[in-house]
Amino acid sequence: MITGLLDYTAGDSFLHRLNPITKLVLSFGLCVSCFLSGNLLLILGIILLNLLASALAGITGRSLRILRSLVKLSVVLFVLQVFFVREGQVLLRFPANIYITDTGLLFSLLFVSRLIAATMPLTLMLSVTRMSDISNVLNRYFHIPYKYTFVLTTAIRFIPLFAGEMAAIIDAQVARGVDFDTRGFLKKLRLLLPLCVPLLISSVRRIEGGAISAELRGFNMRRPDSGSKRYPFRTADAAVLIVLAVLIAGALI
Repeated sequence: MITGLLDYTAGDSFLHRLNPITKLVLSFGLCVSCFLSGNLLLILGIILLNLLASALAGITGRSLRILRSLVKLSVVLFVLQVFFVREGQVLLRFPANIYITDTGLLFSLLFVSRLIAATMPLTLMLSVTRMSDISNVLNRYFHIPYKYTFVLTTAIRFIPLFAGEMAAIIDAQVARGVDFDTRGFLKKLRLLLPLCVPLLISSVRRIEGGAISAELRGFNMRRPDSGSKRYPFRTADAAVLIVLAVLIAGALI
């Protein structure tokens, strides 16, 4: 799932053409709106808005895969949360003094809904924005030192690479007769731990090669005005920011 989660998807949609600054502000603004509001319907509306934006960008399949993965995680978190909140009126009672209250149910629903609604905008932004554009705007317009932006974008860029290498190592072990289809968690963990060594070695080799390439390209000479690409604001960017401001105001109210 990770290999397709953080990859840039080329396109010419409305979201692709937006200024990278607008996309950054939009994604973080949607995340903030989720935590400012305690209205479950508004949070569900933000999730629906993310799905509509994904359809507009042509990445509906990826967004649905992300949503399914988040829902699976949310079910586990919901079950853990709903039994720990003891305040409120009891709705269901189980043996051993275990019960579900209305406050616990609402809190758990808000918790998992915020998790889904706050994660999807960030993945959507990464899907429609090049890493180089993110690095450039953070360095040029937000005045974040290039070394920090380089570390951030490189870490994000390496996640799918490392996931792909891990999958290749597992396939090689399966071809040698190692059974990774076991249902036992501890047994699967014992099989996976030795694979971290070849993954670590290949990762260090890849990082060393990337460091040498960066030095050869004058990494230490980089300044905020070194990039030649400009990111002008257009009417569409202003319209998106206005809609975002209205949404944040609605979350506050």
